[in-house]
Amino acid sequence: MWIPPEDTDPVLLHAPTRKSVALLGAVRVQDGCFVPRREETFDASSFEVFLEQLVRHRRKNRKMLVVVDNARWRHARQLQPWLHEHRHVMQLDFLPPYSPDLNPVERVWKLTRYQCTHNRYFPALEDLVAAVWNHFNLWTKPNETLRRLCAII
Repeated sequence: MWIPPEDTDPVLLHAPTRKSVALLGAVRVQDGCFVPRREETFDASSFEVFLEQLVRHRRKNRKMLVVVDNARWRHARQLQPWLHEHRHVMQLDFLPPYSPDLNPVERVWKLTRYQCTHNRYFPALEDLVAAVWNHFNLWTKPNETLRRLCAII
């Protein structure tokens, strides 16, 4: 950024922090229904709770295929009994390594950043989370935006 020498330097607000929030989400590609979940960390137990939430959103008499990346905690031994018990209603499909662009939910994260966080100042982490969560609530019902964004042709 260029500033004329006679002007004073601008003051840019920022909140330096190392705090983070884990957000999990899935989109039903048929109708664009979004299922979000907030956790403190990404680990096998939080992923199992998220999968239980997804099973509750499953359509009757339909098997759910969940496309996921190869994060180590998605392969944890702790998950195997749960996945075996629910194998008739849910299957995890692991993407090839280093190919996040193949996961439809990555498009949702990009759109969320664009619509909620770009060029905005959040003085606290909770303000950021509230803005994102309010946006997610708009997508929890079937919607055309996410259906088209995540369409698999």
